[in-house]
Amino acid sequence: MRLFDSHCHPLSHIKKGKVESWLNEIKTVGLEGVIAIGTDLADWTEYRNLAESYPEFIHYTVGLHPGYVTEGWEETVAAISPYFADKTLPVALGEIGLDYYRLPEDPSEAEQIKNWQKGAFQQQLRLAYQFGCPIVIHSRHAFHDCVKMIDDSHVDWKKVVFHCFTEGPECVKELNKRGGRASFTAVITYPNAPNVTAALKAQGLTRLMLETDAPYLTPQSKRGQENSSAYLAEIADKAGEILNLPADEIAAVATLNTRQFFGI
Repeated sequence: MRLFDSHCHPLSHIKKGKVESWLNEIKTVGLEGVIAIGTDLADWTEYRNLAESYPEFIHYTVGLHPGYVTEGWEETVAAISPYFADKTLPVALGEIGLDYYRLPEDPSEAEQIKNWQKGAFQQQLRLAYQFGCPIVIHSRHAFHDCVKMIDDSHVDWKKVVFHCFTEGPECVKELNKRGGRASFTAVITYPNAPNVTAALKAQGLTRLMLETDAPYLTPQSKRGQENSSAYLAEIADKAGEILNLPADEIAAVATLNTRQFFGI
């Protein structure tokens, strides 16, 4: 089975000095590559160095995750551009977007954070337009605001992926008609996510990308454990079951789509 994890966060393996054992583990189960997704200054350089050390297997992105947007976000966003002039280039800008899931109860504080997130997202979309690069979107309880801001930015929707898609089929159709796509995680293995499996069916195979979002969102059979890129095969198996296609075909198409989308 050909597997490529289009979205993971291996910072803990770097911090623990266990990169080699992690790579051995995931290569053993058939992975032929991973994309280490940036979220803040704390991981951008770590992932760049990782991609430089393992250029055939590890690729990386830079972007300010909405959950890390605070007052003074402008300084962090300004630090993104130099990475796109580096000898080891990011394959995308992300993950960026909006997250309204855990806003403060106080309405004025919540509105302030939403405004900061929107400002950071808008500025990063401008950078993505400038660089002409792929964009990895994080959207939680903010789908329509995200779509509107992307529309307004004039970036190429064909270069947009909404990672860890948890909306329903109508929302995925909104992405697809614009040229964008959704990427799916082990959420499709959870029994309480029929809207996500319906979205997977609605998008189908042509634009399919798979990810683990490790160390988060462990597949159903391994709940309680830390997630790993090594579990991507279980996600491919479930996607095959949902789409009524062989898992090997699902994995091969998702791998090809990931390589094409990120230009790898």
